[in-house]
Amino acid sequence: MGHHWEQRDEATVEASVEEVWEAIATGPGIDSWFMGRNEVDPGPDGAVRTSTGSFTMDSAITGWEPLHRFAHRGTDGPDGRFIAYEYLIEGRDQGSTVLRMVANGFLPGDDWETEFEAMSLGGAMYFATLVAYLNHFAGRTGQPINVSGPPVTDWPTAWAELHQALGLSASPRVGDPARATVPGLPAVEGVVDFVNPHAIGIRTPDALYRFIRGYFGSIVLGHHIFKQDDTGTDTAQAWRTWLNGLPA
Repeated sequence: MGHHWEQRDEATVEASVEEVWEAIATGPGIDSWFMGRNEVDPGPDGAVRTSTGSFTMDSAITGWEPLHRFAHRGTDGPDGRFIAYEYLIEGRDQGSTVLRMVANGFLPGDDWETEFEAMSLGGAMYFATLVAYLNHFAGRTGQPINVSGPPVTDWPTAWAELHQALGLSASPRVGDPARATVPGLPAVEGVVDFVNPHAIGIRTPDALYRFIRGYFGSIVLGHHIFKQDDTGTDTAQAWRTWLNGLPA
């Protein structure tokens, strides 16, 4: 049976049109707010490649109007599965920019509801992260930290333990203070800037931290670090150790 879906988001950001384009249409820009590692072959016949672990998703660029419109679509699967993105940029007075994003695709099978829920909640988090990046770190390049924890056997307990490890209540809200101690790294002190049933976001002066209920059964970290001297390797290992220490 399957399900065709569409998700629309819009925000006004305190970033220039050029900074927004850099964030959505270049590899380092996408690395600063989206999942995995990203490469962009620019131009109307170009491509976008997103690599997470051993998996790489290839997308063909379907819209290339620099500073105005950028669109790309992943390769269709044999079962008709696909995902596509379109970004529309509109400059405003005082240097702000309106950004509109449309994501759409097709999920095959009769059990698409669970995957659709996860994709919708994840999509909301990534758009919010893009907005946070443009409002607080525009023009800077983030070092992506992507770590998956051990399989979770009891999600309510694991999520509650995560809240506790971040110094949060059982029902955190945007604006709540957060603090985490990660051995080998400076203390993480910031505020909650995103929360939904599948994700918690924390913003600090030099990072966007994302804690995600992974679709494949583990907690996933999708951080973006904006320190110039952070190469990512030691930071990723420190967070992996921290994550593995949480009760699963």
